[in-house]
Amino acid sequence: MRDEAGVGSVILSLVVPVLKEAGNLEHLLPELRAYNPPVEIIVADGGSDDGTIDLVARWPGVRLVSSDRGRARQMNAGARVAAGEVLLFLHADTRLPAGFPELVARALADPKVVGGHFDVRFDNPRWPFRVIAWFMNTRSRWSGIATGDQALFVRRAVFEMLGAYPDIPLMEDVELSRRLKRAGRVTCLRPPVTTGARKWEREGVARTVGLMWLLRFLYVCGVSPTRLHDWYYPALAKPGLRSSTGGRHEGAA
Repeated sequence: MRDEAGVGSVILSLVVPVLKEAGNLEHLLPELRAYNPPVEIIVADGGSDDGTIDLVARWPGVRLVSSDRGRARQMNAGARVAAGEVLLFLHADTRLPAGFPELVARALADPKVVGGHFDVRFDNPRWPFRVIAWFMNTRSRWSGIATGDQALFVRRAVFEMLGAYPDIPLMEDVELSRRLKRAGRVTCLRPPVTTGARKWEREGVARTVGLMWLLRFLYVCGVSPTRLHDWYYPALAKPGLRSSTGGRHEGAA
């Protein structure tokens, strides 16, 4: 099956893991529902009590899945009910570039490509956030390792072959990226997603960058994700931190 542009079409399922993200979903869902032909939208909720469930119910065609809390568990729960040949995992505070279904379809027209991600920019235009985004994009293009902020997408068959997201409380996006690299070619799409800078603004740019690099280094050295998770959240614990996406942890530069 081919679309009007002559690119092999894909059935695309978007999986959005959330925990108390009604405010972001209120803006995200209308944008996603505006696409024609429509993409499948699955909201994987980890126990929200802020009106998220009622908000999703107001959007016909948007599927709500309840799951145990934890971003990997929530994304896997969404993926299990998805109908798409391609899965795209999206944070609630991240906006995809215009024409993203066609961009993904073109990337996956190459059968050697198993998945990929987008470049990223922040919704804060100040220079520190432009620098962070540049480092994130440069690192992910060089290493092939992306974070959840970059809207990872993967062929469903490959995702299932790899055993889905590992059931770990931290670094699940990094680990899936590593497995994807071993499975085939991973691509980086230049049109950027726009993601929220809220954590960086709240915790401070230098402190957050330093902590994220330290976490990644310790993970590579073999420190367990559970230990990193237990250390990470007390280190950044402030009111509202854990009210975001499935125990959200944004990627380091």
